[in-house]
Amino acid sequence: MFDKFQQMGKQVGNLKKIRDQAVQMQKQLQAEVIEVEENGIRVVMTGDQKVETVTIDGKYEERLVKVLNDAIKKSQQVAAKKLQEMSGGLKGLLGGMGGAQ
Repeated sequence: MFDKFQQMGKQVGNLKKIRDQAVQMQKQLQAEVIEVEENGIRVVMTGDQKVETVTIDGKYEERLVKVLNDAIKKSQQVAAKKLQEMSGGLKGLLGGMGGAQ
């Protein structure tokens, strides 16, 4: 019984380490700036896929920034849901790890 608690403690420790790494990666991505300019359209966004500015022929398009960010957010939610369905979620992952040992 004690071994199971040790295994669970290791799994929790590993999950915390993975979470901490993910948080650090997110911060690094937020700091990255990507700029693309083509045919009079300039888009500036961060590495975590947040559109900062859109200019068309030198004119800032605030409405377009909002719509693009909303679309990106929705696509990320769809992707996260699909990934969760495929993996069985975190609960399924932990259950699978415990059963394999």
